[in-house]
Amino acid sequence: MCGRFANDAKVDEMIQEFVAQGNDYRDWRPQYSLAPTQTVPIVRERKNSDTGEITRSIDPAVWNFHPSFMKDAKRPQFNTRIETVATNGLWKGAFASSRCLVPMRGYYEWTGEPGHKQAFFLHGEQPLLAAAGIYTARKVGDDWEVSTSIITREARDASGEVHDRMPVFLERDVWDDYLAPVKLDDTAKDEMVALLSAESEKVAASISSYEVDRKVNNTRTVNPEDPSLIEPLD
Repeated sequence: MCGRFANDAKVDEMIQEFVAQGNDYRDWRPQYSLAPTQTVPIVRERKNSDTGEITRSIDPAVWNFHPSFMKDAKRPQFNTRIETVATNGLWKGAFASSRCLVPMRGYYEWTGEPGHKQAFFLHGEQPLLAAAGIYTARKVGDDWEVSTSIITREARDASGEVHDRMPVFLERDVWDDYLAPVKLDDTAKDEMVALLSAESEKVAASISSYEVDRKVNNTRTVNPEDPSLIEPLD
């Protein structure tokens, strides 16, 4: 599961890291506590139907996957299991044609009993991790709303010590393949799932964790721009 994460990168840093251009998210400010239903940056590629030009961009997306055919739900759809992303009717269309990356510094998980939960921050060796995601768009009023979900897998190594699920993180050498704006048939979807499984194993081995202040536990009172949220406890 991934129910909260941090992304303290500025737009220009994400543009440089992901070699993106155009449509950049200039309203974005670094955040240390991003929760479902909030707006987060995603990296995606789109092909111009007239010119054939492919553009990679940093765009805002609501972290609550909501395709146009789905009725309003009380529970946000913010995680997608890799085991069913290619077959489940809610996810499979987006996985076939609307794949994205969700940049993050790291993510939070908790252990312990309700009311006494201890927060952990899980991170990689590099300043930014790239989680595999899917996105969709629907008309809300006069505007188009893009929404996203993060793909998760069975946790490995340090991640597994804190929680049994973790995001599917990808290394740079497979970003192009994953983001390519091509529609995958059933065979290609199975091959993509196999690629995600294998590649995310590599990143999982590099994930570390440490305890952080429990003030991050309450999304209603936490200051999402407080960098001390990701500082390790003494």
